[in-house]
Amino acid sequence: MGILAWIVLGLIAGAIAKAIYPGHQGGGILGTMVLGIVGAFLGGTLYTVLTTGTLALGSAGLSLGGIVVAVLGAILALFLYYAFTGRNAY
Repeated sequence: MGILAWIVLGLIAGAIAKAIYPGHQGGGILGTMVLGIVGAFLGGTLYTVLTTGTLALGSAGLSLGGIVVAVLGAILALFLYYAFTGRNAY
């Protein structure tokens, strides 16, 4: 997947995840893009583990299913971030 597709996927998935996750998350457009890209890797890897049973670094593609996986991964990344840092999203 090209760099432009990663940017688009990151922006879409990060924006949807920030809209779904309760509270206020800062970061601006760059933070949203990075959140979406991290979510794509996290969601793609978890999807690979759940479907094949093997641990392999994977990523979600720029498709409807890929966006759903990336959004779920980004929500998980937000949850883990706030859980480990002890910060509050409110």
